[in-house]
Amino acid sequence: MPIGSSLCPQPAPDSHAVCLCPGASHSHQPFPLWTQSLYDSRAHWPFPSMRTAPRCQLSCTCCLRPPAPTVPGWLWHPACCLSSKTNPKALLAAVMSQFKYANGKYESFLERTFPRFYLLYSTFMKGFRTLFSEAKEIRRIKLNMSLQKIDFHQLPYREMERLRQFRRDLIKAIPIGLLSIPPFANYLVFVLMYLFPRQLLIRHFWTPKQQSEFLNIYHGMRREVYPDIMDSLEQVTRFLADQKLRNQMQELCIKVQGGSHPEVAKLLAVRSLFSGHPLSLQRLRICQVKALSRVLFLTPHLPSLFLRYRLQSHLVELQHLDRALLKLGVSDLSEEEVKMACYVRGLNSTHLSPSECQKWLKQWLQLSCELKDSEVSLLAHSMVLLSTNYLGAKE
Repeated sequence: MPIGSSLCPQPAPDSHAVCLCPGASHSHQPFPLWTQSLYDSRAHWPFPSMRTAPRCQLSCTCCLRPPAPTVPGWLWHPACCLSSKTNPKALLAAVMSQFKYANGKYESFLERTFPRFYLLYSTFMKGFRTLFSEAKEIRRIKLNMSLQKIDFHQLPYREMERLRQFRRDLIKAIPIGLLSIPPFANYLVFVLMYLFPRQLLIRHFWTPKQQSEFLNIYHGMRREVYPDIMDSLEQVTRFLADQKLRNQMQELCIKVQGGSHPEVAKLLAVRSLFSGHPLSLQRLRICQVKALSRVLFLTPHLPSLFLRYRLQSHLVELQHLDRALLKLGVSDLSEEEVKMACYVRGLNSTHLSPSECQKWLKQWLQLSCELKDSEVSLLAHSMVLLSTNYLGAKE
């Protein structure tokens, strides 16, 4: 008698049998006898559930089928069931939610275990998010300018300032991008960015402590040329032909060098000297142009023709910003915007309160919006005259 025939008798060839396995409800023709011997050797099968499965009266594949794999709970999401009806957006949302969860766990681990590294990591991540959102905003502004056919000076103040600052940040980031092009050079760039954050990183990647420290350093660098600019003004004043203007200018220089803050009316009284000979941008000596360029954080290492053109374009741009700011109103600016506006115009606002910054900014707008484009030389010199002795700006 064949092996297993007494245990599992075979039905007639033309009959149908029902599988007695748990959960099975199908009828089928009997399978060959070799499946019975395979079932008898189930003690050596890899799956425990298969070893203890009840024996079917028929030799069938229900007892030979391995158990369905268990799915981890965190993957058991309706959107993760891959089918033709699966919504790709729901699947992407599920994946992103799990990624955010894992990222939150990772950040919590870093904050507990490596607090100093976590500070750098969080600053970089926040900087990348801010830079990405700002790039989207710049793209929107450029698109609106193209559709509405308007120029830079016709934009509102905040959009104009955002464009100006983004352009300066982009210029600073270009060397880093070029250094990252060679293979494996990005590792060197990361080391350099860690060692020299002030020189290589833009403001989005500075910590609050670094931002205050670096702004003080930059202001100290431009403050170094303030005495040279005042000495140049005093020397030029001695050779003025107009006695009245010479006396007014000498009085203004003595007042500033003596530690007093000048009045806006005194500056407007000598405005004619800065539109022609001897103090217009085209008549200034090259050493004066270089000193004024450093006040606006422009490189002085360019030919004189480019220096004058670049200085004048930045001063005209600053004047457009002032006119847009006058329309908006100083009181509508946030504390951070007020301090940054003062800093751009020559005042070290890191040690000043928002009310003191607002007061100084109103004085500046009173002067700037009265000047013509041909008198922007006075605007450049006023960055020194108005900021040298204002309250605690010396610190």
